[in-house]
Amino acid sequence: CLMELAGKVAIVTGSGSAGSGRAIARRFAREGAAVVVSDIDEAGGYETVRLIQGEDRRAVFCRADVRSEQQVRALIACAEREFGGLSVLVNNASALLHPGDRLDHWFETVETDFLGAMYGTRLAIESMKRGGGGAIVNVSSISALWHGREFAAPAYDAAKAGLLRLTTGLGWLAEKEKIRVNCLAPGWIATDEVRTYWEPLTVEQRLARHAPTARLLTLEEVAGAVVRLATDESLAGRVLVWWSEDPPRLIPWNDGGCERLVDYEIAATSEAR
Repeated sequence: CLMELAGKVAIVTGSGSAGSGRAIARRFAREGAAVVVSDIDEAGGYETVRLIQGEDRRAVFCRADVRSEQQVRALIACAEREFGGLSVLVNNASALLHPGDRLDHWFETVETDFLGAMYGTRLAIESMKRGGGGAIVNVSSISALWHGREFAAPAYDAAKAGLLRLTTGLGWLAEKEKIRVNCLAPGWIATDEVRTYWEPLTVEQRLARHAPTARLLTLEEVAGAVVRLATDESLAGRVLVWWSEDPPRLIPWNDGGCERLVDYEIAATSEAR
């Protein structure tokens, strides 16, 4: 059973850039929801609103730095003031990725990608309880699942892994409060920045860098997956993994996350690391 979005109100954080956030906001609007566009990029946020309103849909911009609990609280209040409530929250805001700086940018990343989502989730729950229920979608990454990536960004990976556990740990809200929390963990997405890096690589270079060899996820595919998680009333506390070249798949409920283990040896080999 899918929840209808007509007449619903959605907040999409990080929706001021020409990437997944904007695509998600526009998709919710096309499905009938009134959308609160939020970002620290005011010009980008107003552009997203302009595009939505150009399709005769409803949207407003509310600037919020999700690292600030006070600003997130004001963002929730904006949705209630402008459109009368909150039905869906998409925790999409993310700090700039710095994969080459393994010991830098930690606090900015964790505050944006994890603490920001926690503030949003906690405050959205209070709003949704007043409105009789709702849905929260966290946007994580396959990097949260990858063990031993050569091009790791530790703080980013840790924050995205935190979103997985935040999601699964709140599965009980569906039955108790009619609030469903789910999560999308996508692979490489065809934003302009990713395409500029990925397209010149040979197949061999893509394999060496754990990059997709055939294709990237499109922005519309990501937006569609987020909307589906927000509206599929059979899902709560679930994580949808979509590696760029594979179909989307749910992690089984009660999955231990350790199907394939390597026998421990005192003298560890490179294959066992």
